[in-house]
Amino acid sequence: QVQLVESGGGSVQAGGSLRLSCAASGAIRSTDCMGWFRQAPGKEREGVAHADAYGGTKYADSVKGRFTISRDNAKNRVYLQMNSLRPEDTAMYYCATDRVCVRLFTGRPGYWGQGTQVTVSS
Repeated sequence: QVQLVESGGGSVQAGGSLRLSCAASGAIRSTDCMGWFRQAPGKEREGVAHADAYGGTKYADSVKGRFTISRDNAKNRVYLQMNSLRPEDTAMYYCATDRVCVRLFTGRPGYWGQGTQVTVSS
């Protein structure tokens, strides 16, 4: 099994920044795909960003130019730098991973973290 633990969430005013961190342990492999999802009240779960182990990244249109996903494979960690935050970014953010990014593309990663809350006020 893979264990994922998110941290770094909190409350921030619009225009501010937060950096989320996800620590992976267990059967995680350095070549696994890792990413972030979020779910806001009344909304379906949404893929935010994901990164393969080779430098490839994908972002939801709603966060392009504002969020940056990065990885430290040696430390089994993935990060989400969130800048220019907007109230509509308010959601529970979840770290996720699977062996291949196709599983994240389709919203069915094999492993999820417990989530960290991000709240953005006007």
